Amino acid sequence: MKKYIVKRLIQTIPVLIGISIIVFALVNLQPGDPFSTMMDPNLSLEMKEQMLERLGYNDPLHVQYFKWLIRALHGDLGYSIAFKQPVVSVIGSCIGNTVILSICSLILSIAIAIPCGVISATHQRTKIDYIVTVFAFMGLSIPAFFFGMLLIKIFSVELGWLPISGMVTTGMSYSGWAQIFDIAKHMILPMIVLGLMNTASLMRYTRSDMIEILKADYIRTAKAKGVKRKAIIYVHALKNELLPLITVVTMQIPSLISGALLTETIFVWPGIGRLNYNAVMARDYPLIIGIVMMVAVISLFANLLADVLYVVVDKRVKYD
Repeated sequence: MKKYIVKRLIQTIPVLIGISIIVFALVNLQPGDPFSTMMDPNLSLEMKEQMLERLGYNDPLHVQYFKWLIRALHGDLGYSIAFKQPVVSVIGSCIGNTVILSICSLILSIAIAIPCGVISATHQRTKIDYIVTVFAFMGLSIPAFFFGMLLIKIFSVELGWLPISGMVTTGMSYSGWAQIFDIAKHMILPMIVLGLMNTASLMRYTRSDMIEILKADYIRTAKAKGVKRKAIIYVHALKNELLPLITVVTMQIPSLISGALLTETIFVWPGIGRLNYNAVMARDYPLIIGIVMMVAVISLFANLLADVLYVVVDKRVKYD
């Protein structure tokens, strides 16, 4: 298993290089000069050209890429134009907030989707099945920004139960459990929006896969032997459901990180999604590239995590 993990990590290197080439080319081929916001508008055109020359902006694209790659291999992803700080520092200050929101959203999604999918599959063509199906389609159909604004209107504006935006209460300096409670209160609405957007698809997948498993021969054999219904569903069927569910759940990890853009923007949550929005609006090319590469690394890590979990769940799975 260790050899397989090392092999997979080595295989990710050319993938990351390929992604970096595509992203770097697409971002830097955009028209306009991203460094103009850093310069004094009173500077003469000649002085601006000299500064761009020192920054390497006029170098051929492949030369700019290799300079960036060499710096990236040393942990330097460049300097943020908008924030005037190293890209690594800017991303590091926001990544923790997005990780907390994404983990809580993923737990909420799993806690709702898998039980509802199993119940729907075991009660086909009943009222329960129809209700779950309707809610699943509603979750797939409602845009995140509309759902978020709706929750803000109901729970923040009309009822006043939850804060509208931000991560902490402005003007308050809580500590200890009071601080944790304050952050949790601010996280409820964005967590619901981000979690329920993935719940619908996971619920439908669980239902359809569970229906196929319940038709398998070994399930019919277990029924003929008199095994209890709950044991058939939650011991035999659900256990075999875990492998495909691992794939779906782990693939939701990068989508939660990248999909937090709208959610974090709506609720002004200081995470990677909102940071990416600000970087695009400011044409902060180094920061955009850094964020995209971070999401690429997380996606590759999620694939590797799925392979490792396969072995943990099913000992019959072997990797050479």
